[in-house]
Amino acid sequence: MALQELTYRDALRKALADAMTENPDVVIIGEEVGRYGGAYAVTKDLIKEFGGERVIDTPISEPAIVGAAVGAALAGLRPVAELMYVDFIGMTMDQLANQAAKIRYMFGGQIGVPMVLRTQGGTGRSAGAQHSQSLEAYVMHTPGLRLAMPATVADAYHLLRQALTKPDPVVFIEHKALYTLKETVDLDAPVPDWGKVAIRRQGRDLVIVTYSRQVHYAMEAAKKLAAQGIEATVIDLRTLNPLDFDTIRAEVEKTGRAMVVSEGVMTAGVAAELSARISEECFDFLEDPVIRVAGEDIPISVSTVLETGSVPGPQLIVDTALKLLTGRVAA
Repeated sequence: MALQELTYRDALRKALADAMTENPDVVIIGEEVGRYGGAYAVTKDLIKEFGGERVIDTPISEPAIVGAAVGAALAGLRPVAELMYVDFIGMTMDQLANQAAKIRYMFGGQIGVPMVLRTQGGTGRSAGAQHSQSLEAYVMHTPGLRLAMPATVADAYHLLRQALTKPDPVVFIEHKALYTLKETVDLDAPVPDWGKVAIRRQGRDLVIVTYSRQVHYAMEAAKKLAAQGIEATVIDLRTLNPLDFDTIRAEVEKTGRAMVVSEGVMTAGVAAELSARISEECFDFLEDPVIRVAGEDIPISVSTVLETGSVPGPQLIVDTALKLLTGRVAA
């Protein structure tokens, strides 16, 4: 395939369309996914191509959407359920965490729930406290759920395509600020396997472990650090479950320093789990404590200024890295 310019949104739509073309068991279920085309236009026009029997508009009931997807998966389909916002995932936790995540175990491996739950999270649109959260830790905390969070256009396509082949439930969280991200991609180019990290930049002084939109912030920060003589490795996790900790460990052992960056809140978040594992498993190689850079433990404000200040940005990553390595911050 020739190089093509796609947005993150386009890549997701193409992944869905390609999967639906290849597999007639793939169906989409959710609020306004059909005639309206989805809250962020990912499913736009798919109903015209595949019809209302495979692109199904539902009532405004997140528990019903996920519950129907669980039942459909048990009955032999491969549903893609869409929640408009990850903030609503709490209402679906019985269907998702108590049913979908546990059915394979409770039935002795005889049956699974091959569904994908697509949703979006994060800040960037001044959507307020109830529509701007990063709740991936809820999912990561639940055994039996797989979790993918793509940062790039290519991964938006490939991770969703891979998720739609898995025998167990995958929660697929897209960042709302990435839908318009545009990249030139070759979708036939080799990509990391499911569950493997991508090393976006290689350095000798520090490892930055992150995912989703924060990958772009970390890359921007790494360029600023390089101008000051500090070279950082940037690891894009791609999937948080499965977690490719072997690669993380190997990279941290090379540099002796690690920083974990997450848009989720600091307390009991993804950054807390990852920094704890790095501290435990890389202890003999660490020169300094593992540093967390994460969201503030506060509700997200509708104010653009307060919203931006409540989650990590490139400059905070730079300042934290400089303090870690040199004891100073940028002027």
